[in-house]
Amino acid sequence: MAEKKTTKKAAAVKAEEPKKTTVKKAAAPKKVAEKKVAVNAENAGFKAGDVYQALAAAGKALTVKEIAKAAKISEEETLLGLGWLFKEGKLAAADEKITLA
Repeated sequence: MAEKKTTKKAAAVKAEEPKKTTVKKAAAPKKVAEKKVAVNAENAGFKAGDVYQALAAAGKALTVKEIAKAAKISEEETLLGLGWLFKEGKLAAADEKITLA
């Protein structure tokens, strides 16, 4: 068997091949665990109580965001409580603000 000798041209071609560059991928943003809201009659009643107390303490009409902040609950929980209270006829709404009826 005869060994093939590499020529200078073949060696030059190999040397001219572009080097592969690696691109670093950006790190994926960390997922924040969302607080799950258990939807049941007991939980809705407690959230309605929180919303009612926040509105009573404020003494004026509040937005959903303001109620959530005053009651120290999430906006989703606030909406759950508001639905309960609207169904009972305890709330009145005007211009995106909610007050006790």
